[in-house]
Amino acid sequence: MTEPYPGRMPRHLRNADARRIAIAAQGLHRPHAPTTTTPTPTAAQLNRAIGRMGVLQLDSVNVFERSHYLPVLARVGPYPKQALDALLHHDTTAASSSKTPARPRLGRYTEYLAHEATVIPVADWPLWHWHRTAPKRPGFETWAAEHRALIDDVLAEFTDRGPLRIRDLDHPQNVSLGGGWWNKNEVHWAAQYLFRRGDLVVVGRQRFERVLAPAVDVLPPEAHTPIPRRDAQRELIRRAAVALGVATLDDLADYPRLKITDARPAVESLEADGVLEPVTVDGWAKPAWTPAGARVPRKVESAALLSPFDPLIWYRPRAERLFGFHYRISIYTPVEQREHGYYVLPVLIDDEVVGRVDLKSDRKAGVLRVQHAHIEPAHADRAGELAERLWPLLRSAGEWQGLGEVALTGPGTWTPALRRTLTTLDP
Repeated sequence: MTEPYPGRMPRHLRNADARRIAIAAQGLHRPHAPTTTTPTPTAAQLNRAIGRMGVLQLDSVNVFERSHYLPVLARVGPYPKQALDALLHHDTTAASSSKTPARPRLGRYTEYLAHEATVIPVADWPLWHWHRTAPKRPGFETWAAEHRALIDDVLAEFTDRGPLRIRDLDHPQNVSLGGGWWNKNEVHWAAQYLFRRGDLVVVGRQRFERVLAPAVDVLPPEAHTPIPRRDAQRELIRRAAVALGVATLDDLADYPRLKITDARPAVESLEADGVLEPVTVDGWAKPAWTPAGARVPRKVESAALLSPFDPLIWYRPRAERLFGFHYRISIYTPVEQREHGYYVLPVLIDDEVVGRVDLKSDRKAGVLRVQHAHIEPAHADRAGELAERLWPLLRSAGEWQGLGEVALTGPGTWTPALRRTLTTLDP
């Protein structure tokens, strides 16, 4: 892409305009006031929120709440988590007295490596055929070649018995090796290989473990018709552009985790067809694109706690470019090196990421603990005003978690203002 804008002059955007477009594209531009008169979000609203993002990233850490619940909370307000579980077929059937859970059927959603481990609509399954059939990492392919009989045995058991968690397979090698989460046996890796290749499909989860079933048994007929690689990647980039609102080539490639060499021709094709419009943005060193005709919202009234894996900020270079917000998730950082806490959630107020809070749901004590609270230096002079916007979010998050109290239990540059706000609003 030697000439980024062939044949046309790009529209110019201020960075503030880019922020507003990006926030609105993600459905985060309107507040969701947590009041007793606010209607409970419907299944249709939950589906729309997922559809707007395109994918819903999964993560197992639940010190505050598992990540996939949080982007939906940020977009629709407090909702029954059981409603999202029902849509995704998570823990919707009680464990039976036998060693295997009840057998869910495939619903509207499944999972695939569509960013990282993510929830996707079943209707999108054909878009990922090229990925499922691409060679895996050389080491994984070598392992698979050496364990072909085991892989066949595992698939045969799923075929015979139907939907199962990996732990429920009867294969004699399916034994615990000890040593925690990462020390998995060969049966586990055989099932993972079949999942990555598309022979096994996720039909739900039980206690956050995938329930898998043979694709030939559960996918609808139309899901078995593959979309050619170039066409699929073009569509994935188009969707990324819609979800991001304004984005560089790197941003667009990251959303579905494509290589730049695959994303570039897709962007060129979409621009040539008038689907994407080139733009320049103040302070951005690289060219960018918006969906054709994208408008800058007149007003953005946001108030949200963002998951570390929220699409608005999951690509860290873009978060820095849009918001001047340097962010790294701290759960993988040694304790002594953590600056802002453990499970740190960025705080979006209007069109700025103004700070971050480290939250812990102390379910035994019935308390939402704010273990750290930091305001961004650029907003330090508004700490009190912004604390008044943050406190209702914290109180609502605690109620959503079924916790009766919010407690400031740790340090941070925002903590003094929050304490004053707490005294004023919740004397």
